[in-house]
Amino acid sequence: MASFQEKGSTSGSEEQNAVRSDAAYILAERRRAALADVDNAKFSWFHAKVCIVAGVGFFTDAYDIFAINIASTMLGYVYGAGQKLNKQQDLGVKVATPVGTLVGQVLFGWLADVVGRKKMYGVELMIIIVATFAQALSGNAPAVHIIGVLVVWRFIMGIGIGGDYPLSAVISSEFASTKIRGRMMTAVFASQGWGNFTAALVAFIITAAYKNSILHEASVAHLDTVDFMWRLLIGLGCVPGVIALYFRLTIPETPRFTMDIERNIGQASADIKNVLEGEDIHVDRDHIQRIEAPRASWADFSAHFGQMKNFKILFGTAYSWFALDIAFYGLGLNSGIILQAIGFGGPSSKGTQAVYDNLKNICVGNLILSAAGLIPGYWVSFLFIDSWGRKKIQLMGFIMLTILFIIMGFGYDKLTATAGSTKAFVFLYCLANFFQNFGPNTTTFVIPGEIFPTRYRSTAHGISAASGKLGAIVAQVGFSQLKDIGGTNKFVKHILELFAFFMLTGIFSTLLLPETMGKSLEELSNEDQDEFIKGLSYRSRK
Repeated sequence: MASFQEKGSTSGSEEQNAVRSDAAYILAERRRAALADVDNAKFSWFHAKVCIVAGVGFFTDAYDIFAINIASTMLGYVYGAGQKLNKQQDLGVKVATPVGTLVGQVLFGWLADVVGRKKMYGVELMIIIVATFAQALSGNAPAVHIIGVLVVWRFIMGIGIGGDYPLSAVISSEFASTKIRGRMMTAVFASQGWGNFTAALVAFIITAAYKNSILHEASVAHLDTVDFMWRLLIGLGCVPGVIALYFRLTIPETPRFTMDIERNIGQASADIKNVLEGEDIHVDRDHIQRIEAPRASWADFSAHFGQMKNFKILFGTAYSWFALDIAFYGLGLNSGIILQAIGFGGPSSKGTQAVYDNLKNICVGNLILSAAGLIPGYWVSFLFIDSWGRKKIQLMGFIMLTILFIIMGFGYDKLTATAGSTKAFVFLYCLANFFQNFGPNTTTFVIPGEIFPTRYRSTAHGISAASGKLGAIVAQVGFSQLKDIGGTNKFVKHILELFAFFMLTGIFSTLLLPETMGKSLEELSNEDQDEFIKGLSYRSRK
């Protein structure tokens, strides 16, 4: 009798396993078909909408980050002792945003993998809008200096900006087809160059508009007009964010999140048809079939990235971004200081005329640097990223930057000795901006959005981006503390030499990364897709 029961139990177990295996196979095929629809989709209006909606956020981020270049000089005229902010004040307003950004990248990166890309998209933009507007309304008081207030609001703004990195990268990556994924993500990130340029352009227009008011101030000790100027410059940064907010809040959830994290293949398949093919398919939410697939957890995260093949990729993306941002933000947040250090456009006038001339020259200098290096670099990357490949562009960028910073650092004295040689230095500076963007600044954003499994894609992108912001913080603190060793701006040449060293290390971290061009996100995840789905989840909730 016992033997009969054992045989019956064994037979029932085999049948159950067979049913489970058949279900897993059918569900895996449905998943493959749905993903193939995304990966092979032709470029459509929806793809363009994703690029525009995500890009406007990056435009806003860059405007808010780099407007402080010029605003800090204006703040110095109004609130600084001796017409400029002291070292600690200047450092505070510049480093607060990268610190907040680091927090936001890790926090929002994790949240986007836990609660969903759609639920978090727009929240970070609301934080940016509120914090930006609050900066423009900040006031001075006996209990708290306005610089302290600005530092707090710029930190909060940074949290929102940080959230934009993993969310925009992952959303554009997960909606893109394989052939155009690099260009879609680059188009989103390239908005950063336009934001940088627009910050300088708006500052130039404001300076020109207030020219007469500046010149008619009683003395340089009371420049009330400049107080209006920096508030306008900072405050206008929230306008594009307000315009984009509605579209971010209404963007659909990515099919890959619905499929692999919510484990709902039916809803994901319907979303793909609705979004990419313009159909109107509704899913019965009362009878949801959820698949049994790997779930995110600390144990699973440790097991996945505990494997050397996966850890070296996370380390490679994180360190490459760290090394790049040391130079990118070291230059970007201090371009005004570097322009003054090399005597490019320095005013020879006195009094209020000198104030106007200095502000105008800083604006013009930043416009030149943006137009000549930043913007072209992004769009050359756009042209080649899906034909050359990400890894080749990143390697080339780090090699060229190493060479350029060696020339600028070790040849600094000769390159700034005469008016003619100074123009050569500015050319090399623009070339460095160009190869940052036609190089690692673009690819360090793109690669982490492609190379990790869906359940950790946003988290890992956030970790990589946060490593970059750690580099930005190191660069800004280091630049502030080192630049005046031996006299005003005397140490700048050695800082450029340090930048060359970090660019050199970026070459080696890039070698840890595989090429992602032309491969689906699932191929890049380092996971066996044949065994990804185990069957139906018997804990499925309705």
